[in-house]
Amino acid sequence: MRFLFLIFLVVGLGLGGFAVYTAKSRFDAYEVRLAHTLELESQQNSYVSVAVARRNLAYGSEITTNHVLFVDFPTRVVDIVGENWFLTEEALFDTNSDTLNVLRNIEMGEPITRSKISGFGQDVGMAARLGEGFRAFTIRVDVASGVSGFLTPSDRVDVFWSGRFRGEAVTRLIMENMQLIAVDQISDQDRNRPVVARTITVRATPQQAALLAQAQTSGALSLSLRGIGDVAETGDVEVNLDDVVGYVAPEPVIAEEIIPEVIAPRRTITIRRGSDVSTVNAD
Repeated sequence: MRFLFLIFLVVGLGLGGFAVYTAKSRFDAYEVRLAHTLELESQQNSYVSVAVARRNLAYGSEITTNHVLFVDFPTRVVDIVGENWFLTEEALFDTNSDTLNVLRNIEMGEPITRSKISGFGQDVGMAARLGEGFRAFTIRVDVASGVSGFLTPSDRVDVFWSGRFRGEAVTRLIMENMQLIAVDQISDQDRNRPVVARTITVRATPQQAALLAQAQTSGALSLSLRGIGDVAETGDVEVNLDDVVGYVAPEPVIAEEIIPEVIAPRRTITIRRGSDVSTVNAD
């Protein structure tokens, strides 16, 4: 009986200890979840004022203080966006100028970001988007060479030249990954309606602009639209009419050397009988 009592005592103590451990673990997990919930609630209750558009702002329009409204956003959202948003009126407007220009359409209530507006006092035209060391160069195109009107500003294209070189018709890739900054007289990046353009303007270095000018006067230029994010270099690409029709020039025939036949001299035997002399072939 005493041994059985000891067994029940040990088992009871083990079950009690397990219950206490389980209860403590649950309470600890609950405290952690409660602390996390309180932290989230404190973050949600923390707000920062952000500059948004009071009404729709179209491309090219000016932004003044009357176009801007400051709305409270959760601090955690602003922390994710970083410095792309404007938190104060002083950060948005220059102290010497109270106007900005819209580079891309801004919807009503949308936060005003640095990528959609020009710098302080800058023009909204192409000159504001070229950057130091670059030039704007215009290429004449038609419905075929202009990718059927599906080119829009900010697209990237490859440029092919077709013409005659040393008496042979060739087509060659001369420029890769060039950025379009205008189609006809339109530089709005949000334009999404296909337009058959007569000219396109690309962003080029002075050396590239000179090469394009020479190529345009000596032949025809065609554009090939690149996919979004495609920055791979194609390398040298050049074809002629032989490549188009699949013509392969025959290999030149090498004439065999003719060795003249050597004729061995005949052997003869001379027979003398008195005054008679005769010759007999020895072969």
